[in-house]
Amino acid sequence: MSGKVTLVGAGPGDPGLLTVKGRNALKQAEVVVYDRLVSPAVLELIPETARRIDVGKDAGHHPVPQGRINQILLEEAQAGHNVVRLKGGDPFVFGRGGEELQTLAQAGVPFVEVPGVTSAVAAAAYGGIPVTHRDCASSLHIITGHAKEGAALDIDFNALVRTRGTLVFLMGVTAMPAIVKGLLGAGMDPDTPAAMVERGTLPAQRRCSATLETLYPLAKEMDIRSPALIIVGGVCALADELCWFERLPLHGKRILVTRPRDRAGTLSDKLRELGADVTEFPCVRTEALLPCPAMEDALGRLEEYQWLGFTSAAGVDAFWSCLRSMGRDARALGGVRLAAIGPATGRALEAHGLTADLIPEVYDAAHMGRALAKAAADKVLLLRAEEGSPALTYALAEAGMAFDDIAVYRTFCDNPRSAELRKELEAGRFDYVTFTSASTVRGFVSAVGADADFSGLVGLCIGEQTAGEAQKYGIQVKIAEKAAIESLVELASRK
Repeated sequence: MSGKVTLVGAGPGDPGLLTVKGRNALKQAEVVVYDRLVSPAVLELIPETARRIDVGKDAGHHPVPQGRINQILLEEAQAGHNVVRLKGGDPFVFGRGGEELQTLAQAGVPFVEVPGVTSAVAAAAYGGIPVTHRDCASSLHIITGHAKEGAALDIDFNALVRTRGTLVFLMGVTAMPAIVKGLLGAGMDPDTPAAMVERGTLPAQRRCSATLETLYPLAKEMDIRSPALIIVGGVCALADELCWFERLPLHGKRILVTRPRDRAGTLSDKLRELGADVTEFPCVRTEALLPCPAMEDALGRLEEYQWLGFTSAAGVDAFWSCLRSMGRDARALGGVRLAAIGPATGRALEAHGLTADLIPEVYDAAHMGRALAKAAADKVLLLRAEEGSPALTYALAEAGMAFDDIAVYRTFCDNPRSAELRKELEAGRFDYVTFTSASTVRGFVSAVGADADFSGLVGLCIGEQTAGEAQKYGIQVKIAEKAAIESLVELASRK
């Protein structure tokens, strides 16, 4: 049975610019064939179950020739796989997407094309340059600056100059001297505003603003490299006034997020919204301990408990799965009151139509224990991690409270990219590493290796207990005012 190919435009780099349709296609992919210009943040969206095929191409260096790429798509689809062909920008804007689909069409393989946001518009916008403006330009012209090896640029510079519109050259870094010479030779004013945007829409983005005549020497001085686009026209004069991206508080900051994969999204998204270069590196993963006879027994006699306490969303999920497997729902809770260690755990309860009756002022185990000890007059049921903090049960025991503490999930520390992470840390790749629990610290150290030198590393910690764990390994710490994701993001944004 034949599979199919979905040609997806990955956009210019910012994962937020990947279309909803493109993201949905990735979720269902069994095989993903991708290029060099697809950003790491977009590649992180590929399901772990999907097989990856890197056919990355660089200027003048094609490790996998285009003809072979066409055949890979054909072979994988004919083998019955659901294939996503992931290309930077828009596949039909100098992306050879049409060539690839022609191969499939001629072989009778079904395909779908999902357009992407082109860097010609997006990178300019992130550089503060609107490609059209009533006072400057009423037309936009996108030109490839790439010519076949050994051939001269085939561009009608005279026609381009006559348009008096905005000119955007893609893949033009190598050919920039020829492009500038061609425009000047066709009569364009040497003082025409011009710019280059390197790594557009990514946190490492840089902009070079100049005039047409001075663009090349300035770009050379700044060592502007591919991928970068060249923009020529009056709209470039607006860049300093309208540049918003490079003014974001975390622009250029490199932050490692160590949360479990299924919990990383909220933190990563908030950091990226502020301009950070985020690398997700889940150093821990959680696994529900199901079936869990102890939890089943406790849930079978919920009327004995006054309070049910959760210290993480993973505990909420394990509880709900167990309850549903017993053929019961929220009505089983009856008069049982619910405690959550913080807002994130509270939101996990809300996802199941439940509301936390208690969230401590300080979101950690010790404060939750003391808050429960004050609020409870009868027995408490705790459903939490196998290695939960003893501070919670200590506070309850000290107050003489009766409680059952049941492990409902286990935390594992592993990541197949550990060697890669260690190299990046040794090279000083990150400005900050975020830690949202003591287990993320332990998972991080386990992944990197306890013998590593962590003294130059700054850990952004969600609470005192997490910070204490990080300090055991010589990590410098900064502590969020509250044990909440929002507070952690605020901490990262401080100067």
